[in-house]
Amino acid sequence: MLAGLVVLVCFTACKQHKDNKETAKFLVTTPLQTDTVIVKQYVSQVRSIRHIEVRSQERGYLEKVYVDEGQYVRKGQLLFQIMPLLYNAEYDKAQAEVEAANIELQNTKLLAEKNVVSPNELAMSKAKLSKAKAELALAQTHLQFTRITAPFDGFVDHLNLKLGSLVEEGDLITTLSDNSQMWVYFNVPEAEYLNYKSNASTHNLDRVQLLMANQQLFNQDGKVETIEADFNNETGNIAFRATFPNPDNLLRNGQTGNILMSVPIKNAVIIPQKATFEIMDRRYVYVVGKDKVVKLTPVTVLAELPDLFIIQAGLKGNEHILLEGIRKVQDNDKIAYEYEDIRKVLGSLELPSE
Repeated sequence: MLAGLVVLVCFTACKQHKDNKETAKFLVTTPLQTDTVIVKQYVSQVRSIRHIEVRSQERGYLEKVYVDEGQYVRKGQLLFQIMPLLYNAEYDKAQAEVEAANIELQNTKLLAEKNVVSPNELAMSKAKLSKAKAELALAQTHLQFTRITAPFDGFVDHLNLKLGSLVEEGDLITTLSDNSQMWVYFNVPEAEYLNYKSNASTHNLDRVQLLMANQQLFNQDGKVETIEADFNNETGNIAFRATFPNPDNLLRNGQTGNILMSVPIKNAVIIPQKATFEIMDRRYVYVVGKDKVVKLTPVTVLAELPDLFIIQAGLKGNEHILLEGIRKVQDNDKIAYEYEDIRKVLGSLELPSE
């Protein structure tokens, strides 16, 4: 008798639970299908438009240092002086040889006019003078290389050699960065690259923003100007390069940040976030069939917007989904519901104003 009473109570409770779901009105809606644009973030690296190594082209002692680390210099400004004594001596010697060869040529010309020497000797004197002039030019070049000047406007980096150091040919002294414009590199997956190329001309997608490390937006917009030729076979990504003006020199070579780029999505399936729930790191919705039975349906989220999800897989866009009461039903329950248009639903959400 006791067992029969328990079964009767359970049957009655289950029947009441089922009847409550069929009599209570649940709110359902349908996803919104529309073309939209989302903003995606890509990890980026900031590089100067020109960033070069300043190296010595001659051997000698670093006699003078005219700049300091981090200093802004102008094109042609003298940066370093390598002790020029040896190169001055070579220049003076080469200049004296030019003068001697010139005097010899003049004497040979006079003798050639009197047929005292052959034309070949006159030609040899001319060649000797040309050789002396070439050696003078070479000595002058070596002497000029002892003066290291800035090839463009920019910032001096760390000084690797100090005053009085012995400098070998090719030694790195410092680096110089032109920060008037910055190149920002970021990697884009293949599918998003294809979307970008298909819609760049119509959606003005080449305009991007830079979110800096302090989570503040850089005050200048950038423009995507270059896409590398090949995909990385290991990651499936391709590198983009955006150029940003940098009038206040806020950005420096080597910084990091995140590029914010608009990505178009055709026929996006959009649903309210409150229509979903998570089970074991998977996201689900309840789809209501024509027979009013709810089906637990897994979905994959492509992007998250304020109060909204853009669905990548799991919904076609024409289904009825349970909007409210998702914690009160279970899979395969039969419910009574009221339908509300998705645009009215979206209008009631706390979306940010544009």
